[in-house]
Amino acid sequence: MFAVIKTGGKQYLVQEGDVLKVEKLDAAKGDTVEMELLLTADGDKLDIGMPLLARKVQAEILDEGRAKKVEVVHYKAKSRYTKRSGHRQPFTTIKIAKIS
Repeated sequence: MFAVIKTGGKQYLVQEGDVLKVEKLDAAKGDTVEMELLLTADGDKLDIGMPLLARKVQAEILDEGRAKKVEVVHYKAKSRYTKRSGHRQPFTTIKIAKIS
């Protein structure tokens, strides 16, 4: 069974047992969270929510971290001005436990 979930403003195609990195969630390591379900597909059967289905997806939080640093260089021509800044986006690693 496949499902499309929505979290952090993004949509992910998942099935039971998948491990993926999503935008940071407000939960501790080892907690179980429920996510919104947009669509499910099981063989020839397809359920589409308008906009959401009544069912939920349960996921277990495995880890939290920060992505690799993205460096941004600001440069102005003819002035010898450069400035470097960076950003590390926080993420949460989850495992899809059950699609109900």
